[in-house]
Amino acid sequence: MVSSGTSTRPQAVSALRDIARALSAAWDLDSTLDLIARKTTEVMQVDSCTIYLLDPESDILRLQATTGLASRALGRATLNVGQGMTGFAVQQQQPVYASDARYAPHFKWVDEAEEADFRSLLAIPLVIESQTIGAMNVQTIKTHEYTPEEIELLSLIGDLAAGALAKAQLYDKQKQQLAEMRALAEVSEVVTSPQYLDDILDVVTEMAAKTMNAAVCSIFLVNEAGTHLELRSAKRTTSPYRHRPPLPLGKGIVGQVAVSGKSIYVKDVRSDTRYVSTELARSEGLVSLLAVPLSVRDRVIGVLNCYTADPYEFTAEQRALFSTLANQTALAIQNARLVTNTAIIREMHHRIKNNLQTVAMLMQLQIPDADQLDTRQVLETNIHRIRSIASVHEVLSEKGFRLVEVKEVLNRIVQATTGSMTGPDQAISIDLYGESLLLPSRAATALTLVVNELLQNALEHAFDQRGQGRIEISFGRSPEEIIVIVRDNGVGLSAGYTPGLGLDIVKTLVTDDLQGRIKFNQPPTGGTEVSIRMPRSIEQEIRDPGRSNNEGVE
Repeated sequence: MVSSGTSTRPQAVSALRDIARALSAAWDLDSTLDLIARKTTEVMQVDSCTIYLLDPESDILRLQATTGLASRALGRATLNVGQGMTGFAVQQQQPVYASDARYAPHFKWVDEAEEADFRSLLAIPLVIESQTIGAMNVQTIKTHEYTPEEIELLSLIGDLAAGALAKAQLYDKQKQQLAEMRALAEVSEVVTSPQYLDDILDVVTEMAAKTMNAAVCSIFLVNEAGTHLELRSAKRTTSPYRHRPPLPLGKGIVGQVAVSGKSIYVKDVRSDTRYVSTELARSEGLVSLLAVPLSVRDRVIGVLNCYTADPYEFTAEQRALFSTLANQTALAIQNARLVTNTAIIREMHHRIKNNLQTVAMLMQLQIPDADQLDTRQVLETNIHRIRSIASVHEVLSEKGFRLVEVKEVLNRIVQATTGSMTGPDQAISIDLYGESLLLPSRAATALTLVVNELLQNALEHAFDQRGQGRIEISFGRSPEEIIVIVRDNGVGLSAGYTPGLGLDIVKTLVTDDLQGRIKFNQPPTGGTEVSIRMPRSIEQEIRDPGRSNNEGVE
């Protein structure tokens, strides 16, 4: 420690001059904090110097710089004003010290700081123009009685430090405001630029993560059916963030924001009962959350989220900035959708052209056998095929462009086919079972054509001279495959049965368009069973391979 007595006066003045010179060269807050802690340790000849800054929105002192405590405590360890010797020095606005701090009445161990080896402690408040901005303490490993000269020296260093820190905080705030203005300008530029939606969302989450100094920023958008929120973009900085499955509207924090149209702040999602994935948040190191609605003309189209890795109170300025980003983003999304709609029209024309070519191919396959075919039957068969393709496009136009619910399409086909291919005295039931199956339009068209051919084949041949029967169509998944089974309780396959043109078409569609395989079985109970197995890769246009199938994760 600095030796006591009047001889220390020139030494103290020289030390203060060195600190003042060093501080004059520092501008940003982190550099200033580090410099103060190192120079104070050197000048005071102590084993540790630690600086806490006061949160302007609360009475919390947060550890921001140290030369002796564990580095992992930086930004994480906190004291309330009045708590511990350092917090008590702030509360009393005067130095607090003890030769062996462990036995002092106000001493408190700081979590994660690893300060068990230290004995003495001297703490002072950092004050500028009667406003407290933080506190500083020094510690030694051996017990030490602090002299009035040492207390005065640290107080003088504290006065210099307070001025330098106030300057650095102002500098950082100006830098932050400039960065915010640039971010808003970039978002405004994105709003008016002809970019596609996913590009815009990635730009926004990246800028938001940098501007808010967040661990993760993410955007969920309301799906086309208006039932769920889908994760469309996420920018990670300090935490991992797994791909989330769709979240039902109204479920969890994010779902509540989408329904209410109001922002929600959560200090710690790991302990908030409204948050639906607390274990996942713990594993990813996510703590505080600010969720803001994306609204256009009072209609919520999504939610913009900001996660921090530590408990954090967002300032009024940060909340206002985040809301402004959300408003700009909502406008950008609307603009991008206008651009996307033009592309959708072009793509829809392309798909219709491809499907018309499919119809032409199916008809061309029938030409070699034209002399043996019944004209009426050929026309009716092709009408059913065209209706199958039309049903796919009908669902696309109603539900959205990106994917098709195959079960819904087949349900429409079943209703139309049953009425036209069963006799007035026949009671044939057709039932669909299993889980939902969402496919890109090309794969959905091929699969619906396949099932339609099998359905027509069963109605035409399986129930000859029978008044009633049953056809079941079921859907399922294994880890590697999509499985579709068409089963009837009809007469079954004859011993010398040879596939006709319809089944040749089925095999071609399964192997070429769906990269799958087909198998015909004759169950012991009678009838016919056809199993179709397709690789899960045909779903890739709509599903992320790493995405969980569980609903309700924020």
